[in-house]
Amino acid sequence: MSKTLLRGGTVNLNGDLVKADLLIDGTKIAAIGTNLAEPDTTEYDVSGMLVTAGLVDLHVHLRDPGQTAKETIKTGSAAAARGGFTTICAMPNVDPVPDSPARIAEMVARNNAEGLVHIKQYSSITHNRTAGATVDFAGVKAAGAVGVSNDGNGIQSADTMLEALLGAKAAGIPLAEHVEEDSLKHGGVISAGAKADELGVKGLIPAVETSQLARDLALAQSADAPYHVCHVSTATSVNMIRAAKAAGVPVTAEATPHHLLLSDSDIPGDDANYKMNPPLRTRKDCAALLEGLLDGTIDCIATDHAPHTDAEKAQGLCGAPNGITGSETAFASLYTAFVRQDQPKCTLIQLLHWLSAAPATLFKLNAGKLLPGGAADIAVFDLEHGHTVTADEFASKGHNNPFIGHKLYGETVYTFVDGQLVYHEGN
Repeated sequence: MSKTLLRGGTVNLNGDLVKADLLIDGTKIAAIGTNLAEPDTTEYDVSGMLVTAGLVDLHVHLRDPGQTAKETIKTGSAAAARGGFTTICAMPNVDPVPDSPARIAEMVARNNAEGLVHIKQYSSITHNRTAGATVDFAGVKAAGAVGVSNDGNGIQSADTMLEALLGAKAAGIPLAEHVEEDSLKHGGVISAGAKADELGVKGLIPAVETSQLARDLALAQSADAPYHVCHVSTATSVNMIRAAKAAGVPVTAEATPHHLLLSDSDIPGDDANYKMNPPLRTRKDCAALLEGLLDGTIDCIATDHAPHTDAEKAQGLCGAPNGITGSETAFASLYTAFVRQDQPKCTLIQLLHWLSAAPATLFKLNAGKLLPGGAADIAVFDLEHGHTVTADEFASKGHNNPFIGHKLYGETVYTFVDGQLVYHEGN
């Protein structure tokens, strides 16, 4: 079996940064220590670089099957690898929708065969992701589903939502909900406020998110059922989740890099690379999300990687679909804005926890830690040299990313999955 030695890096040993070598033997981490030496070993000099557990993303869109002009399992997983992610969870808004044990089993097999990283598959909550009957929760779990979600659409019926919470609880499978009250949208395309007025487009009020979240938190409390909130975007939502946790509601939540880093005031004009769902909110909302991460109200960061074609995004704010790519810029954008500052907003260890161990723990994934004998899922980052993001460098088919043109620190140099090198900087 092949052996690989990462020599001289700064290793994130599950919360402690130590100068060490890391030895990979086959698919496992054989040792972490100083002055390691082995015969017949491929060596990589990672001096001055960060060596850490591969990142974990609970929320990506691979568009495959049915929308492969936007992304495929291969390109989406390559984008994840380029961003330092070694485990990702794919949402079910594809065609056909994976809403049965047979379809989940088929998707699991394809993900394993075609993915460069570990790909976990969500089932939908309801058949065909539309209003109506819920899926066979125990069946899709047995077939390999990592969770259930109707992401892209909120569940409009309280009765269906309660049934889903009880069914997922009985089956022991995570339920991740996209909270969005359709009756309040009124054709809005970005968040309601000064920027929407300036651009002359319809706005989305925060209650599109918070009204359905309030309902779901009440239902989760009634059912005493675990409930995970996708892509939280408003300060009010953070406060509601904080209060629910204090009251004993079994709720967890994620925030995205774009909602943490960008506000609606950053939208430069009729640019659909700044259009996503939920929309960018105010700077106060960004600050509330970070505060929520710091105090444990928000449990982790997930990208909501959502590629679209260039032609679709060229239609502007009113015509383009929602969503931006995130896999390839998540760590670097957050590291640059939050950690690499004269007055950091969080530590490197905190950021890595939110992007690795925390999501892995939430969904009980065997990921997010570096342990001798454990899986050799590893990311190596260059924290010292800046890199200006360009559209032509993406491994994703999607170029819809608002960080194009930004100089970021923390570029991925190497990504290993089960001990195999799946990404090398520039290749």
